[in-house]
Amino acid sequence: MSDQPSRESLAALREEIDCIDAELHRLLIERGEIIDRLIAAKARQGGGSAFRPDREADMMRGLVSRHKGILPLDTVESIWRIIISTFTYVQSSYSVHGDVSGGDAPMRDCCRFHFGFTVPFEPQESSAAVIEAVAHSSGDLGLVPVEAGPAAGPWWQGLVGPAAPKIIARLPFVERPDHPAGLPLFVVAQPLSEAAARDVVLYSVVLDQWPDLLPSDLDAVETEILGLATEGPGVDLLVAISGERGCEGFLEVLAATGSAQARIDEIGSHAARFDLSAATRADMAPSEAAQ
Repeated sequence: MSDQPSRESLAALREEIDCIDAELHRLLIERGEIIDRLIAAKARQGGGSAFRPDREADMMRGLVSRHKGILPLDTVESIWRIIISTFTYVQSSYSVHGDVSGGDAPMRDCCRFHFGFTVPFEPQESSAAVIEAVAHSSGDLGLVPVEAGPAAGPWWQGLVGPAAPKIIARLPFVERPDHPAGLPLFVVAQPLSEAAARDVVLYSVVLDQWPDLLPSDLDAVETEILGLATEGPGVDLLVAISGERGCEGFLEVLAATGSAQARIDEIGSHAARFDLSAATRADMAPSEAAQ
C-alpha cells in the first residue's frame, strides 16, 4: 500500500509528459500549415528567397537568451536549427554541399546538427568545388571551413562577381568552446536579393605586395584577416570587417603601409555570432564573478 502513491505519482507525471509531447507535435503540424500559407503568399508577391539569415539570427538570439532549465542548450539549438532548415526545405528543396577535404566526419556532423537528415548532404573534395556546385544549382547551400588549410588556396576568389555565390552566414551561431558541432563554417548561397544579415561583411582583397599590417591597426578598424594566400610578391586576403565600420578604415590602414595597389570586392556577410561565454559572464553578479 505504501508504494501506491508513488506509482500514481509516476503515472500522473508520465501522462503530463505525454500531453506535452502531443502538444509539441500539434504545434509542429500547425507550423507546417502556416508554411503552406507562406508559400502561397510569396507566390502572390512574386516569390523571394527561402533563406532569410537576418530572421534566423534573430530567432536564435531569442532562443538562447530565454533558455533555462536542465535541457542542454546543444539540444535546443539543434532542434530549432533542424526545424528552421527542414521547413525551409519544404518551401523550396535544396541540398547542402560540404568541403570534406579536412575530414568527412566533422563536416557531416556539422551539417546534420544544423540541417538535420531531411536535407540532402553532398560531400565535395574542396571549397572551390563547393562554390562551383552552389553556382550551378537552383538554390543549394555550401559549407566551407573558415580556417581552410594552405592547400585550399584563395578559394574565396570564387565568390567574386555580382552573379557568383556569396557568404550568407557563419556557423555555429552560438559560440562556445565545447560546441558539439564547433567547426567554424561559412554558409555559401546564391546572392540574396533581401534579408541578408550584415553585422560582419566579408571582402576579397588582392594586394600587389604584402604590407606590414600590425594587429593593433586592424583592431582599431574592427578588421580580421581570416584567409591568406600568396603567389609571388602578391597576396590574396579574406577579410572580415564590422558592417557598421565599413571598409574605409581598412583601406586607410593599407594606404598608410605604402601598398601600391589593392583590389577589394565584397563577397558576402553574416550575423554577429552569439558569444555564450560572454553573455554568461555579463549575467553573473560581481560576487559570483570574483569566485
